[in-house]
Amino acid sequence: MKPAALAGDAPAANTRPFWKEPMVWLVWGLPLASVVAGLWLVVTAVRAGGADPVIDDVQRVSQIQTTDLGPDERAAQRQLSAIVQVRPDHVELTAVTGEFDRETALVLVLTHPTEAAQDVRLPLARTTTGWTAPAEIDTRHDWNLQLSPDNHHWRIRGRLQKDTQASRLAPSLGGG
Repeated sequence: MKPAALAGDAPAANTRPFWKEPMVWLVWGLPLASVVAGLWLVVTAVRAGGADPVIDDVQRVSQIQTTDLGPDERAAQRQLSAIVQVRPDHVELTAVTGEFDRETALVLVLTHPTEAAQDVRLPLARTTTGWTAPAEIDTRHDWNLQLSPDNHHWRIRGRLQKDTQASRLAPSLGGG
């Protein structure tokens, strides 16, 4: 008959390497996985660039961003509105209401909703029916549109929806 095991004796034959213990993976593996995921998120966020779709100059005062609404107010006072049409090889702009100065150079800015690197700035040339600019615009996603003269005295805005070829531009404030 074998003697009974004494208290405190550990069985020597059942020891396993530490990496085969499930508790080790819980204690070390989960925190390590969360650190790796956090670093991946930071890298992804930094590579994405600025996510702010507003192209206006803004001032940051305390926790508030402010911008000049004067150009929007002037466009509303002049009751400006226009239609932008996207063609396969160019963009056309037609004035609808308001007094557009025919001698002032106009600029149409198409802002990608998430990637600033894809933004497009189009100086428009005067035609007999409005303005035009050569461009191939990808309409497989939405675009934020802004039209203003070179001096930014006024501005009108709109949104070109996915898979559409036209959009109305109007003042952001009041009127239009």
